[in-house]
Amino acid sequence: MKVIYPGSFDPPTYGHLDIIQRLSSMFDEVIVALLVNGSKEPLFTLEERIEMIRSDVEGHDLKNVTIKTFDGLMVNFAKEEDTTIIARGLRGMADYEYEKNIARVNGSLYEGLETVFLLSSPKYSFISSSVVKEVASFGGDISSFVSDDVEIKMKEKYKY
Repeated sequence: MKVIYPGSFDPPTYGHLDIIQRLSSMFDEVIVALLVNGSKEPLFTLEERIEMIRSDVEGHDLKNVTIKTFDGLMVNFAKEEDTTIIARGLRGMADYEYEKNIARVNGSLYEGLETVFLLSSPKYSFISSSVVKEVASFGGDISSFVSDDVEIKMKEKYKY
């Protein structure tokens, strides 16, 4: 079975990596899918985000994980990849309400498409890419939120 784990991963956090590792143990193939979104201005380029995720995945020897990009609707990407399963991580109820509605829209656009939700591990439930960027922008310690490689790239971006 194949699953798609979509996101912007700007930057990838330990919360993302935890979900990827758990999906890797549950599915035969995991596609980490980075959305190419021209309306958003990410901190990191698409290539930088791919490199950071690749480094995290290779550092944990997750051989059944591939990294791909897509633009447009997730349902079209799922059809192209011939899969009917999307995975999303949930930190709390606010995430659930948002993701539940997206899952229903996706299911109405692609019959048979299922979204599975994984609860964040408690130690990562407060981490988001937005929080990491904010802490890093003020020179705060993000070492417990992201891998060493991501931390180095964050320091380069914020020039400290």
